[in-house]
Amino acid sequence: MSQDASLTSLGDLGEFGLIEHIRTQFELQQASSVLGIGDDAALLDFNEKQCLLSTDMLVEGVHFDLSYTPLTHLGYKAAVVNISDIVAMGGTPTQLLLSLAVSNRFSKEAVDALIAGFRQACSFYEVDLVGGDTTSSNRGLVLSVTAIGEVEQGKHISRSGAQDNDLLVVTGDLGGAFLGLQVLEREKAVFLENPNAQPQLDDYQYVVGRLLKPEARKDAIEALADLGITPTAMIDISDGLSSEALHLANASKKGVRLYEDKLPIADETFKACEEFRLNAPTVALNGGEDYELLFSIPLSDHAKFEGHPFFRVVGHVTPDEKDRCFVTNQGQELPLKAQGWNALSNNPED
Repeated sequence: MSQDASLTSLGDLGEFGLIEHIRTQFELQQASSVLGIGDDAALLDFNEKQCLLSTDMLVEGVHFDLSYTPLTHLGYKAAVVNISDIVAMGGTPTQLLLSLAVSNRFSKEAVDALIAGFRQACSFYEVDLVGGDTTSSNRGLVLSVTAIGEVEQGKHISRSGAQDNDLLVVTGDLGGAFLGLQVLEREKAVFLENPNAQPQLDDYQYVVGRLLKPEARKDAIEALADLGITPTAMIDISDGLSSEALHLANASKKGVRLYEDKLPIADETFKACEEFRLNAPTVALNGGEDYELLFSIPLSDHAKFEGHPFFRVVGHVTPDEKDRCFVTNQGQELPLKAQGWNALSNNPED
């Protein structure tokens, strides 16, 4: 990233100047945020509620490519993927901590763009930025975000509560983010061959948006509460439906069955799959980064949400731990495998 002479060097601003610059862009919104950025530690007060904590990292070259990821979108996504973890526990996200490792190839204005996206997410989800850290990096941009949330005593939803014959339900649709990645990688390859080529993204706005600007499904949690439904187990879909279903099955010591004809796949995703000659159900099972929710509910609750636009039954829980399969439209039962994102694989693209 070349340095424009009109931009402000982070070296000139300094670490503490950068922290103060970020601090002035955020106002506290939560009653539980007693002290935010500016002291040795944040001070939070949750009264009688339980505290939820989750942390995640986004690393340049592993989780994102700045050649096609706008910094504002990256900042927004960094907040959302952590907020999603709190939501997946049935909690209310309240605060975030943001740590940045950044090189001097970035200007203050570049960091401003990143922070603008982060601030938009904080505003939309009514979450406070209350601290973090900054340091230098000689290998690329790294973001580490810690999410803090609250939940009523005994009301959290873990992965381990699924019961025999529970329905497996997902919010939204699946596979779009993976297709968005394929589109952007293709356009990058075209650009590398011909730097004068303009990206052709008009027909792919939905799938690209699913990758670059995901949303935490706080609205779905609110809808479940309105319907009087409490999931027995829940997890967010960051690594692919098959991986998350197996996580839920392992934690609950149960079996799971998913059905091809029940997978929710958007028309835009189907169309892109055909263009890239990809099998849409396989993409929906293994794509990842959709940040929808997968949860289990008693069969008796099905009538409460039947026809609701947020929710789709994709399978059910079985008592046999060895019974973990994907049932095709032809009735073939295939072993369910975790083929989504593996952070420690030798090739992250696998």
